Amino acid sequence: MMIHDSSTPQYKNLKKATNLTLTIEVLAEAKKLGINISKACDAFLESLVRQEKERIWKQENAKFIAEYNQITEQEGLPLDKWRTF
Repeated sequence: MMIHDSSTPQYKNLKKATNLTLTIEVLAEAKKLGINISKACDAFLESLVRQEKERIWKQENAKFIAEYNQITEQEGLPLDKWRTF
């Protein structure tokens, strides 16, 4: 059984059936509007995963970023003397 893993290109288009519990009213409105529930859930979950990965990366690299910003404030940009604007 293959599991969808968007980080690996060869699995990009593979899908796996899953069960969801959705609010009845929202589901009915989405169907009435012709919204593809699977596509909408997949796109939203992909967005959440991307945001969470970004949050974790920022958290893991916060110390480096703060130190680099402090150095840049004190010393300026590394190639600043060649800047023409």
